Amino acid sequence: METVFNTATEKMEKSISALKNDYAGVRAGRANAGVLDRVMVDYYGTATPINQLAAVSVAEARILVIQPWDISTLQPIEKAIQQSDIGINPQNDGKVIRLMFPQLTEDRRKEIAKEISKRAEDSKIAVRAVRRDCIEKLKAMEKKSEISEDDLKVGEAKLQKITDKHTKQIEEIFAAKEKEIMEI
Repeated sequence: METVFNTATEKMEKSISALKNDYAGVRAGRANAGVLDRVMVDYYGTATPINQLAAVSVAEARILVIQPWDISTLQPIEKAIQQSDIGINPQNDGKVIRLMFPQLTEDRRKEIAKEISKRAEDSKIAVRAVRRDCIEKLKAMEKKSEISEDDLKVGEAKLQKITDKHTKQIEEIFAAKEKEIMEI
């Protein structure tokens, strides 16, 4: 029965981890290296993340500086950023690439807040789906007489506590990201 709880916890943690990674790529008006995580550069025929080709640093609140270790990768990095969906035009001075993050408008902030709210809700749905699957496993175990009816009730209560804990974590992550977006 413990394996069911461990599996549930592991899967719920993965949902939370996926949400955090998803939120890292959300552009919130201030420079954040996380927006480049999904941008891949064609480096000698191989799709390579920017952070493996260059040093990425925050120069000022709204300026991200990308300094390639190999100067010949400057153009491919610039091209990859232009073709990505981050919506920022890179500025290349021959040595480094600068990304200037524009100030977000109130409407855009509300739009982003709505979008991250939907992502948080999707994560909660995933967590509840894990709970449902695990309860089905417990019921199957009870049917096979591997556990008693009382064990089933105790197991369901324990799964609910695990689910509540992870749902609360998702809400906290969402609240922090929403605050970050609306403050700027």
